[in-house]
Amino acid sequence: MTEIAAVAIIIAIGLTLIRALMGPTLYDRVLAVNSLGTKIVLFIGFLGFVLGRPDWLDIAVLYALINFVSTIAILKFFRYRSFQVPLHRRPVTKAPTEQGRDNA
Repeated sequence: MTEIAAVAIIIAIGLTLIRALMGPTLYDRVLAVNSLGTKIVLFIGFLGFVLGRPDWLDIAVLYALINFVSTIAILKFFRYRSFQVPLHRRPVTKAPTEQGRDNA
């Protein structure tokens, strides 16, 4: 039973890797890499269970955190083309109209 689960996870990882390489847009590729990271976390947890090493679950959780943060960082970089963009935006000020009056 564990062999079938291992083969299924490996096939899912392979299909996700193909999707990451063939994705038509950048966001499809980022989503595929994020999904690949999630499947690898599942595989690490599965190996920890099969080999009787419950401490591998800590490694899997750490890898999941790194996967999440890196996905957010990559998407932020491709949206703003920089990591230096502030997290909050300045309020838009209203441009003055003719003679300083509103035409309401």
